[in-house]
Amino acid sequence: MFLVGDSEAGARLDQALAALADVSRSQARRWIDEGRVRVNGAELAASHRVRAGDSVSAEPTEPRPSPLAPEPIAIAVLYEDADLIVIDKPPGLVVHPAPGHPGGTLVNALLHHCGSLAGVGGVLRPGIVHRLDRGTSGVLVAAKSDAAHRALAAQFHDHSIERVYHALVRGVPREDAGRLDLPIGRHRHDRKRMSVAARSARDAHTAWRVSRRFSKSDRAWLEVRPETGRTHQIRVHLAAAGLPIVGDPVYGRRGRTPAEMALSHPALHAQRLGFTHPTSGARLGFEAPPPADVAELLADLERREAGG
Repeated sequence: MFLVGDSEAGARLDQALAALADVSRSQARRWIDEGRVRVNGAELAASHRVRAGDSVSAEPTEPRPSPLAPEPIAIAVLYEDADLIVIDKPPGLVVHPAPGHPGGTLVNALLHHCGSLAGVGGVLRPGIVHRLDRGTSGVLVAAKSDAAHRALAAQFHDHSIERVYHALVRGVPREDAGRLDLPIGRHRHDRKRMSVAARSARDAHTAWRVSRRFSKSDRAWLEVRPETGRTHQIRVHLAAAGLPIVGDPVYGRRGRTPAEMALSHPALHAQRLGFTHPTSGARLGFEAPPPADVAELLADLERREAGG
């Protein structure tokens, strides 16, 4: 069973299933044509457009064993119980296996730490409810049971999850706060990038406010709250607003100072994650400080601002 996320929402059923099950589109279409696929319990055509939160069940001709192996990768656990685990993801760690990253991912680490994970996320994404880009650090929750996965995924779909990021950007906004309402879709010429000028785009909304201005360095530390979950949303929106994230090799530019040039990832950090516990109903919130290299960069900017 799979749960349709924001990245698959709006796609044809065969396209979405191919992505979710990590199979070819022709294989997904074959399952659909053979009546092996249900969306929210109903048999639908391959051309049906799926929505975020849809439950897609598939019965392949032959069960596919999981290709994933537990790996003893160190993870910083912020909280764990029988239903879920919350970690502080370091920059550079890929969340789940994908082309070019068959192993060494957070999923491999969680399989080693937890022993087993929820199956709703699919063969290559067990337990994964949401993702952070490889270079993004910060708080991430994973499900350890199918019931927890469904409950958490529903909260993400309903936007009842509290998500607070911090980003160090190039440029200093004149306003103290703002909101970006720019549709996002695949770049017209580079399929690995997203763009606000795409031919086919979906609504995306991001709120921000200034936490600290570094006027002498033309930098700002922003608190960012994404209200939708589009791919690369914060990075794309801030770049489109003329405030590219420092260290972003795709949507920004190479750093100017030694500290910025030494940064190997975008200075984007998932500072806080809040949600309702799927079993107890308690409202939980978790925070993590920025990684050491971003903290040192902020300290360097503070020294420059103070004239030191």
